[in-house]
Amino acid sequence: MTVEERLKIVPKVQNAMAQIRPYLQQDGGDVEFVEMDAAGVVFVRLQGHCGSCPHALMTLKQGIEAALKEAIPEVTAVERVID
Repeated sequence: MTVEERLKIVPKVQNAMAQIRPYLQQDGGDVEFVEMDAAGVVFVRLQGHCGSCPHALMTLKQGIEAALKEAIPEVTAVERVID
């Protein structure tokens, strides 16, 4: 995927994530978009309770990744960034 293609897709990713965030925030968590690479992998940072929750991987893969891949076919995966 080219830089230009990513520049068009990233706002769609951020919009889709904005729709997911309220559900995470209800449980004291949150998610932050970090970047999207040329292969369509979206990197996010889980925050609040999501950052330390034992179910974080399930939230990431079955929740966030599934929603993004359904809304934006160019998204191939979602990976967590840990600082």
